[in-house]
Amino acid sequence: MSSQQERIQANAEDHYEVTREQLPLSCPTPGMTLWNSHPRVYLPIETTGSATCPYCGATFTLTDANQS
Repeated sequence: MSSQQERIQANAEDHYEVTREQLPLSCPTPGMTLWNSHPRVYLPIETTGSATCPYCGATFTLTDANQS
């Protein structure tokens, strides 16, 4: 892997799957470029297993929601 990780374009998709390892969840996520995005907002996904960003409408699903 190179010294610079490949960045995901922010707001490029409308649905993302995340794992507990990636929490706390924010939109845009840390791996996304920020120059053309909205302010970072943290989303509570732990209890319900899903969350929607109030800025861009992207939905997030916790793929390992049943694990503690």
